[in-house]
Amino acid sequence: MPDPRQTTIPTLVRVKPGALDRLGIYCERAGFRSAAFFFSSGLVPSLLSRAVAALTAGGVRMHRPVAVESNDFASAVELFKKLPASTDVILGVGGGKALDVAKYVAFLAGRPLIAVPTSLSNDGFCSPQSSLAINGRRRSMPSAVPFGVVIDTAVCFDAPAVLWLSGIGDLVSKFTAVADWKLAFHAQGVPVDDFAALLSDASVHQFLSHSMHDLEGMRLLGAALLLNGVAMSICGSSRPASGSEHLISHALDRLSTAPHLHGLQVGVATYLVARLQGGNHELIARAFERTGFWNAIAKDPFDRAEWLEAVKAAPSVKPGYYTVLSSRDCLPEVVELLSGDPLLAACFH
Repeated sequence: MPDPRQTTIPTLVRVKPGALDRLGIYCERAGFRSAAFFFSSGLVPSLLSRAVAALTAGGVRMHRPVAVESNDFASAVELFKKLPASTDVILGVGGGKALDVAKYVAFLAGRPLIAVPTSLSNDGFCSPQSSLAINGRRRSMPSAVPFGVVIDTAVCFDAPAVLWLSGIGDLVSKFTAVADWKLAFHAQGVPVDDFAALLSDASVHQFLSHSMHDLEGMRLLGAALLLNGVAMSICGSSRPASGSEHLISHALDRLSTAPHLHGLQVGVATYLVARLQGGNHELIARAFERTGFWNAIAKDPFDRAEWLEAVKAAPSVKPGYYTVLSSRDCLPEVVELLSGDPLLAACFH
C-alpha cells in the first residue's frame, strides 16, 4: 500500500464528466476494498448517494460515512484515532473543509487518499498541506498528497458559478507567486525550483487558452489547479502557488468583518500585486474580463479600509517570507491604485 507521506504526485487522475459514478471502479482497480469516507456536511444529497452507490457497485466496503462540519485540528485528530485499522483508503468528497480533514487524517494514518472535489474554488484539493483551525485561527499543516484525484467536471459545472470564479482567482495568483519567488531569490538567495515554477506558470497559460464556463473550461481549470498542487509538492514549498497576494488574503481573513471567498480575495490581490510587480496585470485583467470575474466582484465589493489594513499587515502574516511587499513600502502605491486604476476602483466601496 502506498504511504502518502512518501507521495509527491497523484497516481490516479480522472478529470471528466461522470467520474463520480466510476469511483468504485477506480478503487477496485487500485486494490482498495475498505474505505473511510469523509464528505462535506452540506454536500448535495444526490451527490452523496451517487458516490456511495458507485463504491458499493465496485465492491468497496465503507465504514460509516462522516459528515465534516469544520476543519478543526482537534476534531481531525479524533477522527484519526477512530479510524478502523482495516482501512485501505481514505476518501474525501466535497469542498475544502472535508478535503483538508481527509488529507490530514490520511497523513496521520499513513493511508492513501482519493480527493473528490465537487467544485473548483481553489487548489487545496491536491496541495501537500491542510488548512486547519487551531484555537480559531487557520494553520497550514503538513498533509497527504492524494494518491488519486477524481474530478467530475459535470458536477463541478453544476456548482455555483462563483466557485468557478474563485478557482480562477486562485489560479492566476501563480503569476505573482512565481514572480515573488524570483524576487526572494535575488534579495535573499531563496532557492528556486525551476521545474516547479515552470509547471505552475504553464498551468495558468493552459487554462487561459480557453477560460470559458463550460465542461472544457472545467477540465482545464481542474487540471491546472491539480498541477499547482503537484508543483508545491515536488519542491516542498508553497512558493510556486502562494506569494504576496495570499498574504493579503490571509490578513483579510483575520481583519475583515465579512471575508469573501478565498479565491475572490486572492484574485483581486493578484491583479493589485501584479501592478506593483510591473508585469502580467494586463493578461490577468483580460482573463477576468472574459470570465466575468470583475462583474462578480463589483456586485459584492470589498471594504477599501480593510484592504489597506490587510496590505500593511500582510508581511507579518508569514515573517521572513520575502515578497514584493518586503522590497519597499508599497502602501502609497496601493492607495493610489485602489482609486486610480478603474478596474480596482470598481472592486471597493
